[in-house]
Amino acid sequence: MTVRIAPSILSADFGRLAEEIASVERGGADQIHVDVMDGHFVPNITIGPLVVAAARRVTSLPLDVHLMIAAPDRYLEAFVDAGAAILTVHAEAVRHLHRTLTRIRELGARAGVAINPATPVDVIREVVAEIDQIIVMSVNPGFGGQQFIPRTVEKVEQASRLLQTSGSVAAIEVDGGVDASNAAELVRNGATILVAGASIFGTDDPAAATRALRSAADAASAR
Repeated sequence: MTVRIAPSILSADFGRLAEEIASVERGGADQIHVDVMDGHFVPNITIGPLVVAAARRVTSLPLDVHLMIAAPDRYLEAFVDAGAAILTVHAEAVRHLHRTLTRIRELGARAGVAINPATPVDVIREVVAEIDQIIVMSVNPGFGGQQFIPRTVEKVEQASRLLQTSGSVAAIEVDGGVDASNAAELVRNGATILVAGASIFGTDDPAAATRALRSAADAASAR
């Protein structure tokens, strides 16, 4: 099993965004995670399509755009046009989830569903055929640098069982408080994409931190 590393630019220095992205590319990042927050669905405001487009211009890595916003259907086309290769919406924010996921795929992006810590994995059961990934939130969304919620490991394992039972090859992404100390356990329980922000961009050497996270993940996946 190949585990992908997705550094989150939420914790990057936006004054040096191109350099920050280049540093994790040197470290072997597989994709760039972009957290979009609107101050309504979560208590923080971050970025919009213009920053996604700017990131698209400075990297060839896939942009994994995570919409933590209250009305994502209004902005799907804008984010895909800006360069999102993967577009994830929150199950808690969408009234007609099947329709939203279908629309994302129609626009040419891969479709994902994110679930908050209090949301059960079973919420994706009826849309498994329409998803390319599930993001299991391991913190309450809104801010970087939060402490990892231990029960996430069990939820990852539940998601893995559900996908296997359904015959799905969708990726399981874990977002929040991920670092080299918990990467192996997450991978052993089914995680295939690890999002890391503060544990990468909060260091003096994001490239080395990216390599360290991959090393921890690869050690588990090789077993």
